[in-house]
Amino acid sequence: MKNQKGFSLIELLIVVVIIGIIAAIAIPNLLAARRSANEGSAVSSLRTIHGAEMTYNSTNGGGNFGTLADLFANNLVDQQLGGTAPNQKSGYVFTAGDQDRTATVPAVFGACANPTTVGGVTATGTRSFGVATDGVIYAVPAAAAGCSVAAATGVVTFTGTTSPIGN
Repeated sequence: MKNQKGFSLIELLIVVVIIGIIAAIAIPNLLAARRSANEGSAVSSLRTIHGAEMTYNSTNGGGNFGTLADLFANNLVDQQLGGTAPNQKSGYVFTAGDQDRTATVPAVFGACANPTTVGGVTATGTRSFGVATDGVIYAVPAAAAGCSVAAATGVVTFTGTTSPIGN
């Protein structure tokens, strides 16, 4: 019995505890990295929508901006952004609105990106984002709907204090 090879129960328990500690440190960092990546994707998608709106305005829109469906129909955005609602991409829901130009009012548009899940372990983002005709992207801490856009007027409204992100 003195020459038995193997690990004792105590040694195995120590290894399991060490693995548990490493997992407890690593998992929150991985979740934070995923949320950060989702937010980066949302900002990039809003930049894409802004560029697509400008292209649509100067080509097919006749001086007016289009809906997300119009942008998709003209191959300016992908299926996730301009296909059938809800327009979801990387854990964010995208909405947009526009107002056509008149003799006295210029055409305007606005677009918002709100995380699909705001709190808890499964949160897809901690901020909402919005962009309007001027192209400045604003962020606001996410609530149920931190950013909203009126479909008929293209006016973007934020719930909370906004801050422009690095544009």
